[in-house]
Amino acid sequence: MRKIVIVLTTCLSLLYPYNSRAQGITSLRTDTITMRLDSAENIFVRKNFTLLAQRYNIDAQKALVLQAKLFPNPTFSFGTPLYQTATHKYFPTGKEGEISMGLSQVIMLANKHNKQLKIAQSNAELSEYQFYDLLRTLKHTLRSDFFNIHYLMQSAKVYQTEIEGLQRMADAFDRQKGKGYVSEKEVVRIKAQLYSLQNEYNDLQQQIEGLESEMRLLLQTPSVVVVPNVNEQSINTLNAQQYPIAKLIDTAYTERPDLKIAGLNTKVSTLNLQLQKAMAVPDLTLQMNYDQQGSYIHNLATVGFSIDLPFLNRNQGNIKSARAAVKQNEAGYLAAKAGVDEQIFNALQRAMENSALLQKRDPSFDRDFDRLSDEVLKNYRSRNMSMLDFLDFYDSYKENKVQTETLKFNRLSAFEDLNFYTGTDLFPLK
Repeated sequence: MRKIVIVLTTCLSLLYPYNSRAQGITSLRTDTITMRLDSAENIFVRKNFTLLAQRYNIDAQKALVLQAKLFPNPTFSFGTPLYQTATHKYFPTGKEGEISMGLSQVIMLANKHNKQLKIAQSNAELSEYQFYDLLRTLKHTLRSDFFNIHYLMQSAKVYQTEIEGLQRMADAFDRQKGKGYVSEKEVVRIKAQLYSLQNEYNDLQQQIEGLESEMRLLLQTPSVVVVPNVNEQSINTLNAQQYPIAKLIDTAYTERPDLKIAGLNTKVSTLNLQLQKAMAVPDLTLQMNYDQQGSYIHNLATVGFSIDLPFLNRNQGNIKSARAAVKQNEAGYLAAKAGVDEQIFNALQRAMENSALLQKRDPSFDRDFDRLSDEVLKNYRSRNMSMLDFLDFYDSYKENKVQTETLKFNRLSAFEDLNFYTGTDLFPLK
């Protein structure tokens, strides 16, 4: 009778609730912040250094537009003797002195000035689209990390519960093993399962910490653990069939900044080809000169011009290079455009398949599974279930929970990919 009481007391301790939070990702962090996605995105836009650097690049390119509007400065030259031996004067001026002056102005022919201005304006526009593309890419990374952390944390809770239960069981069995109430084989088997779960849990925690580290860099929030606050109800309403695939593709062609960058690269290279052809035409230099006494008459004033003779260098190499760059960028644009169709098709297919798989699950299954897990503990406590059946159920319970959270993330990730590939927020995430 005493033996039965001891075993019952030991097993009842396994039913104590486990309320502690994961410690692995907080051991070196001082603050834990629960944050919604919109709050995280606001912090990201304000504080991310990479975005800030790209904003400065926009300012730099706009300044180059201002520079391209400017015309070449005129050139003024002045000369006088340092010392006149006849009069023994330094810098002689006046009637007996000598002064020469010149004024010249470069006139850009073949409309080079306007061509350079158009290139600068296109580069400024290009820098803006590069900013939007960087914003789109980093925001996609932020959202993916945010939701991945959330669902991994849900999986971590399953490990925490099972590890706590097995740890209590292993500690209790250690105390009772020497008294003959529990076999050594059973203790070893329970500990083996416990250590296996602890290793899996440690790998999961390291995965979460890696994502947390990346998100801290994006948000510039060092020494902080972000606990995502996800609106599951809003996510469950996402419908993969809300928009036809043709609309998604057309939206991507219109909105994606990387496609606009590819198109602008083609435009800039075409403008550069036009400029290089214009550079084959030499510029004209107008000149005015005055010489007080250094010519065949006094106070000589002349006007003239100078121009390079394009006999040897007609900018042939630069023109050939610019022509090749046009073809290169045209091919790059077609390649980028061709990839859009496949990206959207693949993401839409994943969203539909994962949504269908999630909808096939019986809504009461998870609740019944959770309830049954408590019953299994009671049955094992009462010795109505073998150790192998108990551990098999524990493993099945853990696998089902983890797979469910993975399926939820894969579904949500497909919708976020659709947002990323279309360059919009057609599927709002919260």
